[in-house]
Amino acid sequence: MEKGTLVEFRVNGDRRLAVADRPEGKKNWIVIDARNQSHSLPPRSIHYEISGSYEVSKIEPFLADVAKFFDPSSLEVAWELLLEIGDGTNPQELANLLFSDQSAPASYAAYCMLDDDRLYFKRKGDRYEPRTPNQVAELKHQQEAGNKRQQEWEEFIAKLASALAGEEFDWVSSDRPRLDALEKFATFADEASNKTTAIDILSALGKSQTPQSAFDVLVQLKLWNPHENLLLRRSNVPVAFPQKVVELARKYMDDQPEDLNERLDLTHLKVYTIDDESTTEIDDGLSIEYLEGDRQKIWVHIADPTRWLTPGDALDLEARRRGTTLYLPTGMISMFPMDLAAGPMSLTAGQVCCALSFAILLDDAGGVEDFSIHATSIKTTYRLTYDDVDEMLDLGVRAEPEIHDLAKWAKLRKSWRKSQGAISIKMPESAVKVKDGGEDVDVYILEGSFARELVAEMMILSGEVAAKYGQIHELPMLFRAQQQPELPPEEELMVLPAGPVRFCAVRRCMPRSEVSLTPFRHASLGLEHYTQVTSPIRRYGDLLAHFQIKAHLRGAELPFPVSKMQEIILSLTPAVQDAVLLERQSNRYWILEYLRRNADQIWDSLMLRWLREHEGLALIMLEDLGVELVMRFDRPIELGERLLVQVAQVDPREDIIRLREVAESSVEALAS
Repeated sequence: MEKGTLVEFRVNGDRRLAVADRPEGKKNWIVIDARNQSHSLPPRSIHYEISGSYEVSKIEPFLADVAKFFDPSSLEVAWELLLEIGDGTNPQELANLLFSDQSAPASYAAYCMLDDDRLYFKRKGDRYEPRTPNQVAELKHQQEAGNKRQQEWEEFIAKLASALAGEEFDWVSSDRPRLDALEKFATFADEASNKTTAIDILSALGKSQTPQSAFDVLVQLKLWNPHENLLLRRSNVPVAFPQKVVELARKYMDDQPEDLNERLDLTHLKVYTIDDESTTEIDDGLSIEYLEGDRQKIWVHIADPTRWLTPGDALDLEARRRGTTLYLPTGMISMFPMDLAAGPMSLTAGQVCCALSFAILLDDAGGVEDFSIHATSIKTTYRLTYDDVDEMLDLGVRAEPEIHDLAKWAKLRKSWRKSQGAISIKMPESAVKVKDGGEDVDVYILEGSFARELVAEMMILSGEVAAKYGQIHELPMLFRAQQQPELPPEEELMVLPAGPVRFCAVRRCMPRSEVSLTPFRHASLGLEHYTQVTSPIRRYGDLLAHFQIKAHLRGAELPFPVSKMQEIILSLTPAVQDAVLLERQSNRYWILEYLRRNADQIWDSLMLRWLREHEGLALIMLEDLGVELVMRFDRPIELGERLLVQVAQVDPREDIIRLREVAESSVEALAS
């Protein structure tokens, strides 16, 4: 290359012309561009050379001459001509063909057009070969599709900007993948599968490219609530039911499946269901049957959802996938479609319903003397709330003697279980309710209720009987067990303040319950055998027990042999654990949000136990809420000591809370 040669090189992909000034080293050249900036270029960085004795001042006039020839649309004419004669071209030949001019500006214009072209020609060495008509047609199709995508992208960003400014829009199907990308980025951060799309959207909107920014945009668009449950979104818990499950539920409601069981008619018995007022899935009822000789038979009737299922059908498999009904502060996520769960599956008052009924005779001490299990037809007489039953018992209402007799047996059962080693832990239980999308948040303690104890004892009794039946007949069922805990010595427990502090010390020693196909002792219940069978609409393990027991009652082959049950346990256990964790985390979020909204409140608290005494880290309980929180102390404090605390810092989304102790004198000063 000679000094004065005009060369093309690239800066950030843009073309730039410069004049060769002098060699540098063995291969490089120093060139000077139109801005009088010098550059050291290796040979590979020089894309085009124009021979001559150019000066820097001539670059701009040269480019002006090039512009007179530059017409990319003329490439199609050249392509058609060259395709016809079956020949390739180079910049000089193309300049002659198109412009009848092979001057440097014309040739450079032809080079730029060929180099920019991605449609008609492909480069082979120093020449450019025309593509085939099929290739050009395909490339045109791709370009049109790309142009359409770009147009859709620009329209989407414009729509987003307008929506963020407050305009109302109906989102169309083509918007959904991009909105999904934002949602996934806000949910999973760097682990989101389509993170790049989300970042591009945020960048186009002039927003910071962070998950929190994506969250804020979704809230501004009113697609998400400010308290969107990211824990739920991150979980594997399904929210909506697949269409095939919905369709099967509708089919069963319109055309009841065949009932395979011969049912014992118990519609003559009074049946009481006892639940919270808000309960929609009514899955258990109680009766007393009066026998000769002043004996009484307890009947526990459990809703029979297997009446509406076939093992392995879409409803059964979806319930298995979910594992349990999920109860969140904002509402529940049902194991079955609600039209079925709260409809024909439930023990609806005044209607003849299918049930699996446990007939139980207790001895004078409260142990099970005899029992039988039946597929039955019942008719719920009264739907009562816990408050109703507590009031009837407190007032001694004798119009319904069955309620008083059920209460008598429940007390006897509790006493009997205690004699068998049952361990009772009575910690305050808090409830969290959220309404109006998070506008109304309430945290409160569930008041003690004998009616709740009554129902609980009857459900535990049914679980014991179902487990006995399973053991006697060697049915593969999900038996629940708990190893015997190693409790602190009695004298050590008695030193602790009675109530929550002592119960907390016992609770920390309790091993987790286990699920097994082999029955063995459940220590805290004081039972040698136990299974859960009383909530088949809400727990898949209970549903399995119903399938097995009902099949055995009618002498049919068991739907779930041992091998299948083992397989189900492997999938069911993590699903239930995920649901429990999600419930716990969601409650925690809303408890912290409640405390954030009541940050000025001073709470009466109780020191429960040390977590790491050498670090001053302890577990306390806000007594008005029944909420247990971790707190750090910088002073000596005794177990059971009462203190006043206030929120110092709280961030529900980050699961952060820090409490500070408030001196009683400060509270008195504020009060005065």
